[in-house]
Amino acid sequence: MTKFSALILFLIIIIAVGLNGLFTMNEKQQGLVLQFGEPKRVVQDSGLNFKIPLIQNVVRYDKRILEYDLPIEEVIAVDKKRMLIDSFTRFKITDPLEFYKTVGSESNVRNRLNSNVISSLRRVVGTVTLDELLSKDRGDIMIRIRNEVNNEASRFGIEIVDVRIRRADLPEANSQAIYDRMISERAREAKEFRAKGSEIAQKIRAEADKEKTVILAEATRKSEILRGEGESSAISIYANAFEKDSDFYSFYRSMQAYGNVLGEDGTTMILSPDSEFLEFFNDSKGSGRY
Repeated sequence: MTKFSALILFLIIIIAVGLNGLFTMNEKQQGLVLQFGEPKRVVQDSGLNFKIPLIQNVVRYDKRILEYDLPIEEVIAVDKKRMLIDSFTRFKITDPLEFYKTVGSESNVRNRLNSNVISSLRRVVGTVTLDELLSKDRGDIMIRIRNEVNNEASRFGIEIVDVRIRRADLPEANSQAIYDRMISERAREAKEFRAKGSEIAQKIRAEADKEKTVILAEATRKSEILRGEGESSAISIYANAFEKDSDFYSFYRSMQAYGNVLGEDGTTMILSPDSEFLEFFNDSKGSGRY
């Protein structure tokens, strides 16, 4: 090998070693420079960086907010109601050095978060009722859970940005029991409504019957008054007629009696010729007195 070839080879090695000492971080990354596994410095700025070739290496972590879906967990509220909680958490790595020392990788931190979040979830949910958890106050409950988890998470170099409940369901047995109770409650309410409706209907009918009785009584009273007034007028008229012509009045009253007795149904009545009933028809010539 000539001196020139050796020089070229040397330069190639130098360039390769030099290139091995350069590395870049993009805007979404942060990392650590390690030397034989020991952290030497934290790199959080994007761009070109340098490390000792062959001796040091770089571990990169995500700067962005990361999301982790927690397994569905059964918890018990303060009112002894069981719920299946489907939740998730969002976190970010704020201290790469502490993160590397305590958990090492993103996959390991998920296991730590799983136990911490579920423990906080159980503690906080155990102090509230099911109605509170499903109401507009749920946001405050989740803040309490997030703050509890953050107290532990800060030891791992991470910050919990958010903890959310995606949905809260009742176990199948509880759901059926609540469904049956709802049916019973609705049936009870329907029975109450029907009873109240029947009571109101009876009151309306009683009021209507009362008004009917009052109206009929008033009508009867007025009719009796009118009948009495009519009869009084008739008596007065008859009295005046009697005073003017007593024989004609007797004849008129007899005609009324004939009409009432004989009627229009073909009634036959047998009387003695000298009956007072026929005193106006006993003239031998058939003319009577009038």
